[in-house]
Amino acid sequence: MSHNEKRHSDAERAQVRRQQVLDAAAICFKRSGFHGASMSEISKAAGMSAGHIYNYFDSKDAIIAAFVEQNVERVTAILRDLEQRADPLMGLVDDTENSVTDHVESDRIALRLEIWAEASRNPAIAAVVRDADLRSRTHFRAVLKNARELRQLDASDATVDGLMEAVIALFHGLHVRAIHNPDAARPAIVASVRNALRAMLFS
Repeated sequence: MSHNEKRHSDAERAQVRRQQVLDAAAICFKRSGFHGASMSEISKAAGMSAGHIYNYFDSKDAIIAAFVEQNVERVTAILRDLEQRADPLMGLVDDTENSVTDHVESDRIALRLEIWAEASRNPAIAAVVRDADLRSRTHFRAVLKNARELRQLDASDATVDGLMEAVIALFHGLHVRAIHNPDAARPAIVASVRNALRAMLFS
């Protein structure tokens, strides 16, 4: 839980209410942007008073921090699944279609781009985003290193670090391309990304 989230005695009910706020905030941020969406707009979308929202989050920054933490949890679940596979590198390739879809669906990327934009000008949000990235990156690096060692491929620090950043950059770049060219043929993108992953992961 973020240090800016409030603690409540009824944890389960509080979690439901927090998620209610986050669902409403996601709609408002995607529609109006982080600065354009007011707490009153979020409260209206959530069906609760602004004062009630402050019982769960101190500020819009705290709401963004909660979104970032949810994404860390999502990435952690993906990486844990990969760790359980006999060949995690091949697992990354096999999951290409799902991974591409996750990075080009407009209703999934608008909020992520809004958070990145806010991180570029808000030091507090930048710190939250970078901390989250470090945690996810550290986990991903361990998965890649172990998987390459399993296949007896070069698993030196320099190679693994470069590979990790390249794979992350490939998928993050899909967010931007989805905004610039939303009508790009999905099957062709999936095929090309799959080929790129094979070339990077098994070299």
